[in-house]
Amino acid sequence: MRPVFGIQVVTIRFLDHCRNMPMLPIPAFVALVLGYLALRTFLSGGRPFLVAFLTACTLQSGLVTLVVGYSVEGLRPVLPVSATIVPPLAWVTFRDALVSRISLRVMSAHGTAPAFALFCRVFAPETTDFVVPLVFAGYGGAILIQLRGASDMPLARLDAGRVPTAIWQVLGWALIASAASDVLIALAFVTGNDDWVGWMIAVSSSLVLLFVGLLSGSPSASGSADNEVQTESSLPPQTSQKDVEIVATLEAFLTREPMHLDPNLTLARLARRLHLPEKRVSIAVNRATGANVSRYVNSWRIRHACKLIENGTSVTNAMLESGFNTKSNFNREFLRETGVAPSKWQSKAKGASSVISITQVDRGP
Repeated sequence: MRPVFGIQVVTIRFLDHCRNMPMLPIPAFVALVLGYLALRTFLSGGRPFLVAFLTACTLQSGLVTLVVGYSVEGLRPVLPVSATIVPPLAWVTFRDALVSRISLRVMSAHGTAPAFALFCRVFAPETTDFVVPLVFAGYGGAILIQLRGASDMPLARLDAGRVPTAIWQVLGWALIASAASDVLIALAFVTGNDDWVGWMIAVSSSLVLLFVGLLSGSPSASGSADNEVQTESSLPPQTSQKDVEIVATLEAFLTREPMHLDPNLTLARLARRLHLPEKRVSIAVNRATGANVSRYVNSWRIRHACKLIENGTSVTNAMLESGFNTKSNFNREFLRETGVAPSKWQSKAKGASSVISITQVDRGP
């Protein structure tokens, strides 16, 4: 056997020391991250329901830490009940970002999910393993179904394009994935693999909660809390003259006050300036132009960028001065609107300018 000298001795002593150090469980780390996101969202004026949702995720991860990481078995019966608070809050947060209207009656109705889970836990514990995945899968599926018919997220920046919708789609699938992990945990109990359960709960719940928290905390997922609460209006069943009038009013307004150049413009702000509900503006634009509000506003921005480029402004400056924050979104919308890339448009503008200059020289004084 080779003798142990030098760096090997130091390494062995360090590893022995690490074995005696208290380790931070994965759920505890997740709880800290989610708590930071909730606090940051609250201090930055985020939507109240988003703050509540992130707080619920934080508390759930904290409970998982105590039960799985520190073996506080007295709290284990609470886990499935507290878990069913997360999906309804995800749905309410999603609806708050979608229609900017959540009534007290609707909120109380979604409270039946955790209430029913509590009832099952007390009077029929064997049904809990079925109820909890059903709640997660149900709300995740509801978000995905709702997104199929949603053309605009009124509180998200219009510059974000399809990003807010994509974020909520991923969140919907994340809830469904959590339901699948709960089913696997139940199967581990049934098959007698109890040793797996602790790790499965810690890893699966932590990853889902962290993933959900990080995505929902994105600025593109929801707007700030400074938007007025509005109610959905009853909409006409088909395109009407009123739709055309609303779009004409919108065009006159943007010509007079170029709000489309503001990169933080939202459908809610635009509708408020027109003194109309967000849903009404969205439907009118969709019916009259065939595009959603985001694409409609971006077409105004691209036309403005084209004029700037033709006047000698660089592509990057034209992008920023036209209300775009990202080069990828700008390039995509520019190509869709003009059929060419911004660089080619710039080359064409320079070529046209050179032709004019040569013609003027040939004509002489």
